[in-house]
Amino acid sequence: MTAILALIRKDLILFVNDRRALILTVLMPIVLGAFFGYIFGGSGAKEVGKVDIAVVMLDDSNVAKKIATALKSETTFNVVELGVDEARLKVLKGKLSAAVVIPAGFGTASVKGLFGAGPKPEISLFYDPSQTAVLQMTKGLLTQHVMEIVTSEMTNGPAGQEFVSESLDKLEAVASKHPEQKPLREMLASLKAFQTDNLATANKAPSATTPAGSAKGFTLPFTTKEEAMTSGPAKYNGYAHSFAGMSVQFILFMGIDAGISILLARRLGLWNRLLAAPISLSNLLAARALSCALIAFGLLCVIFSVAALVFGVRITGNLFGFLGVGVCFAIMTASFGLLIAAFGKTPEAARSMATFATLIMVMLGGAWVPSFIFPQWMQTATLFVPTRWAVDGFDAMTWRGQGMDVAAECMAVQIGFALLFGSLALWKFGAEAKRA
Repeated sequence: MTAILALIRKDLILFVNDRRALILTVLMPIVLGAFFGYIFGGSGAKEVGKVDIAVVMLDDSNVAKKIATALKSETTFNVVELGVDEARLKVLKGKLSAAVVIPAGFGTASVKGLFGAGPKPEISLFYDPSQTAVLQMTKGLLTQHVMEIVTSEMTNGPAGQEFVSESLDKLEAVASKHPEQKPLREMLASLKAFQTDNLATANKAPSATTPAGSAKGFTLPFTTKEEAMTSGPAKYNGYAHSFAGMSVQFILFMGIDAGISILLARRLGLWNRLLAAPISLSNLLAARALSCALIAFGLLCVIFSVAALVFGVRITGNLFGFLGVGVCFAIMTASFGLLIAAFGKTPEAARSMATFATLIMVMLGGAWVPSFIFPQWMQTATLFVPTRWAVDGFDAMTWRGQGMDVAAECMAVQIGFALLFGSLALWKFGAEAKRA
């Protein structure tokens, strides 16, 4: 028992004396817990990330303008007005979460549709199939505002006045043949009198405190048409994004191991033996980076092969674009491993620091939770994280079905990070070689 206690005491002393590992061990769960708590609501005082949507105005009626204004006033949305083709393209590429298309003649048709006196106008909704929660939220808020505005237009607006007048004229023309419609005529006459009394306030915005009972008996004055924005022939497959995120995460962990192996070789003296051989430092580092990149790309191919065979993930975009994004990500992973080896002091401390950095990059890159739920400032900040471009690149080439132009952008950014990491590592190794 004394020997066991001594071993336990020794392990505790070693752990506490490694201050860097101790701080990271405590800090990592705190940071991760704080991040997810902040994203999913926190204590209630949380900055809400706005959802980017578009409104396409094909109708210039007062009703359509009020609907657009109401959507823009929502704190949940960041609304822009676009043409129908531009809105469709931006949703297709993932630049917008959804787009609301208000058709021509909506103002007049919606008032008639409120009482079933005519066909209901159709509002089209373009949406990103990876963000179905945004679709439901958009439909709910759209329904709320359309009902409020259309019922207000019915009682106070010119379209409602025109509808009531036309209906009264038709009823008066057939009054002698259909006496049973007298109550309807009286109701419409009372409504017309109410409209006349409220003519001075006809153009005021509808009140958010309008009682729900005021719309009793009204039917929904519009229908929706949902259209999932993907370029490929296959439907959206949620596994595609999951495999993209997990591939990025665990291949980066492999890059960490590659960097740690160099530190272990230095500790054992193997690195000095390699440097004593007739080979330059740059060639030695290049060989290590290439081997790491080949392993990373091989792992990526195996992972996505399983995803395709078992889970039905398809490359609906450009095949060469997918391979290009994979190669660039593998090169970036290899340079990240060299960076760890260059600046790591010990294998233990370097592993802790690199694991922490990798988890932060994966978290901000949208591999765990979609980046669209982040606050706006964080969505912008993640553009400076290499994993964001890797995940977006794999998404674009799989379920989004995008072309080589999108892949080239993701590839260029990753190669830029690879050059940055590799240059820093080469400089650090060169400086240490000169001192030795």
